[in-house]
Amino acid sequence: MPYGYGPGGFGGMWWGPVVGFLIMLAVLAAVVWVIVAVARSAWKGREEPPPPLPRRDSALEALRERYARGEIDRDTYERMRRDLER
Repeated sequence: MPYGYGPGGFGGMWWGPVVGFLIMLAVLAAVVWVIVAVARSAWKGREEPPPPLPRRDSALEALRERYARGEIDRDTYERMRRDLER
């Protein structure tokens, strides 16, 4: 037999089943990857959005805090509160 042919030679048929097995594994991995990607995208659509945060009027809150600390008097507080509530 010439070099590279026959059983045990580098040109033999040993690589055929190995390549076939590797291709099968690659196809199987691709199928699993597609299934996981589709499942993730479907699951994301079902997630509920987070509840809205309670709305705080920070300007009025700051004004109340300034009044409580005594930084402004009652008349100033009332005037500024009316301006903010408009």
